[in-house]
Amino acid sequence: MRVVLAEDLFLLRDGLVRLLQAHDFEIAAAVETGPELAAALAELDPDVAVVDVRLPPTHTDEGLQCALEARRKRPGLPVLVLSQHVEQLYARELLADGSGGVGYLLKDRVFDAEQFVDAVRRVAAGGTAMDPQVIQQLLARRSGDDRPLARLTPREREVLELMAQGRSNAAIAGKLVVTERAIAKHTANIFAKLGLEVSDDDNRRVLAVLAYLDHGR
Repeated sequence: MRVVLAEDLFLLRDGLVRLLQAHDFEIAAAVETGPELAAALAELDPDVAVVDVRLPPTHTDEGLQCALEARRKRPGLPVLVLSQHVEQLYARELLADGSGGVGYLLKDRVFDAEQFVDAVRRVAAGGTAMDPQVIQQLLARRSGDDRPLARLTPREREVLELMAQGRSNAAIAGKLVVTERAIAKHTANIFAKLGLEVSDDDNRRVLAVLAYLDHGR
């Protein structure tokens, strides 16, 4: 699996290269600036891009914008964005085209090698990997003024948070130590209360839930 990596901090970039290589990823390019990232994405056609939001020369959202432009040219290009802080706008921009293969992780998650590598693989496979803190903020933001969300039980909210991270019913059942059948019932209830179409496509249901939670911002 070929990866284009963009991170301006040398030690972190070098560490990510070594971590990914240790898990059988091929590093097609490891760059530190926005222009280098844009060129690498255009020329190398990677299986997944792992991109720091803030890159030189602007140190604003250049990494994200390069990744979004690459996705416009190659719809569905898997992109995992890394950020120092939770920025809900970045999550919205990633999800805006409605296609899968997107992820948003805080850089703190990088230090959990298993979680980080799992997120890269999930995104590369066309799935969604959203940082738990992003989901928590979206839930908190909507819970005070949204009646459908307020109707969810504590357990349903817990399932919703895990679902929005990109976890399958089987993974959620394992996390909560319940049966997969119980999770299926909870997800059906969640979709009904939120007015969303039930879907067996894990990625599509995650995008639908996230779109609902972020609607009316």
